[in-house]
Amino acid sequence: MATQFLPQMGKKLARARKKRFPGDDMRAFSKRVCVARSTYQRMEKGDLSVAFASYYKAALILELTEGFEQLFTLQQAEEGWLNDV
Repeated sequence: MATQFLPQMGKKLARARKKRFPGDDMRAFSKRVCVARSTYQRMEKGDLSVAFASYYKAALILELTEGFEQLFTLQQAEEGWLNDV
């Protein structure tokens, strides 16, 4: 599952970067995220070894953090005991 999801996430990151910052190449955007260009390149490939915080920072810069708040939220019907988490 992760092997399918992560490359798609990387592609979405690349598309968002190009749309939001059309003048930024990978090197310029990596400076915004405060990571090395090689690290950012791995992010656009969906590399799981890159720190989650780096993906989150990129999402912040791109104004795409809304979905992060829902990452570990279970549906109420699935796990009623986690409702207040």
